Amino acid sequence: MKIYDISQKVFSCEVYPDDPVPEKKVLKSMQRGEVYNLTAFSMCAHNGTHIDAPFHFIKDGKTVDEICLEAFVGMAYVAEHHGIVTGDDAAEIIEKAKRQNSEAAKRILIKGDVEVSLEAAKIFASSDILLLGNEPQTVGPENAPMAVHLVLLAADVVLLEGIRLSAVPEGVYFLNAAPLNLSGADGSPCRAVLIAAEK
Repeated sequence: MKIYDISQKVFSCEVYPDDPVPEKKVLKSMQRGEVYNLTAFSMCAHNGTHIDAPFHFIKDGKTVDEICLEAFVGMAYVAEHHGIVTGDDAAEIIEKAKRQNSEAAKRILIKGDVEVSLEAAKIFASSDILLLGNEPQTVGPENAPMAVHLVLLAADVVLLEGIRLSAVPEGVYFLNAAPLNLSGADGSPCRAVLIAAEK
């Protein structure tokens, strides 16, 4: 069994412009002669590898704790693409995933430096997928992410942003990207992993 860790390290992760940077504080240290080590940390819910809940952009949308774990855990398809994902690209990715494994086609992860266009978001949103993942810190254009987020989140497509797929070949995997159970939150960091399907 091969496991791919597709998460960023929290304290050196990428951060969306103007979001706070994760900070670590050592409260207790055995090096200082104390009985145990104890660390506190603070971070934005959208630092590094994280999920977006609908509440991130939708006033009455589901919060992290209201999303069924099925969205984050299950078969997934990794597709490689570079640049803007067009509507035609999105349709092709979904069809390719369905040919490989119909269950994996519910969770699409896009490998590469991509930007999901509004047209692609509409195709993904109408395709009954549960989750869409990408390597950049935001799924849409960085300078205008709202429209793409609204289309996907309004269709209950959970977003998994800031993943790292450079070592992962295209294909079918088992995904576990369960978020922290942050009651009432708009997003959450997660330790996302892919498990290669047995051959």
